[in-house]
Amino acid sequence: MTPPTPLPVSYPLASRTGRIDPFHVMELAKRAAALEAAGHPIIHMSIGEPDFTAPEPVVAALERAARAGHTQYTGATGLASLRKAIAYDYGERYGLDIAPSRIVVTAGASAALSLACCALVNPGDGVLMTDPSYPCNRHFVAAFDGEPQLVPVGPDTRFQLDRALLEANWAPNTRGTLLASPANPTGTSIPFDELARIADAVRARGGFSIVDEIYLGLSYDDAPRSALALGDDLIVTNSFSKYFHMTGWRLGWLVVPESLAPVFEKLSQNLYICASTLAQHAALACFDPESLAIFEARRDEFRRRRDWIVPALRGIGLDVPVMPDGAFYAWADCSAHADDSSAFAIELLEQTGVSVVPGKDFGRHDPQRWIRLSYATSMQKMSEAIERLGRHLAQRS
Repeated sequence: MTPPTPLPVSYPLASRTGRIDPFHVMELAKRAAALEAAGHPIIHMSIGEPDFTAPEPVVAALERAARAGHTQYTGATGLASLRKAIAYDYGERYGLDIAPSRIVVTAGASAALSLACCALVNPGDGVLMTDPSYPCNRHFVAAFDGEPQLVPVGPDTRFQLDRALLEANWAPNTRGTLLASPANPTGTSIPFDELARIADAVRARGGFSIVDEIYLGLSYDDAPRSALALGDDLIVTNSFSKYFHMTGWRLGWLVVPESLAPVFEKLSQNLYICASTLAQHAALACFDPESLAIFEARRDEFRRRRDWIVPALRGIGLDVPVMPDGAFYAWADCSAHADDSSAFAIELLEQTGVSVVPGKDFGRHDPQRWIRLSYATSMQKMSEAIERLGRHLAQRS
């Protein structure tokens, strides 16, 4: 049967689509996958996905839930038992008394931030965030016709916003902030006392503070503290993707002010009904002692990798000006070797088989200077990557 001839699209797209950039890391990952399929040995240090997967207790819980027929819709804010387990974990981990009624279980942190922007951002509203930052965060704002207000940051503030920068960049149309701590792509956190000063400054201006804590469980140096300790008016998002190693399960959550919970419930009902029921039942097992011991051991392994990869990168001439204290990324300065990190990343992929991410995904402030490397891969593969990169850089100098 002859396929129909595609018809040209004659209707216009929404103007907001033009304000959302492609996710370049995915394009680079496709290129790496094609080279790998052609027989080239590729070391993937690009996509931010743990090489660990969900542990056996979580997989077993999924199987039990499926066999028991727990596949129908849950309430829009999630299983009551899961919301209670998340709230209990905030008490055990951070010493916080969080009411389960404030927790909204979502289809990943992406859905959580989309919900937050849907609830808080009007057309033309400005939302302050750092440059560099995770690209989807600015696109969540743009998707609801807001204005991402990117604040250039550098090593002097650990690539994070501080109160002085917030006050200098708060504009007449600014309505709030969307910050990440620890952050992608830099792996750095906002010092907690500085985060408190930021929250106070936003509060004084009648604005909202959204804090992305998706990597908070992967903090390595100081005992992590949640922004929720700074007041019930903050909105925090987290996820089962990174610390709990359940990326493809698409499960996250928000903690919102009690007074806003009905609004978020209403939006959840209309936008996606509920998060995956099976994933929610499985996630209950994340908080069992056996699972938590596994996650903590894996966090220790990520710390070990960080402590190895950062000095190794510096040793081959890829400077990491700020030691990351969380997540699993190193933000490296490649300007000693190239004046265009995008071309440099393609060169490294094609000539060394090491896949990294250029800076252009993460902002507009000097992106050609930076590359991001993910150490969410084995020590053996990282060692081989450093050997390949070091040899290549030595040959081109």
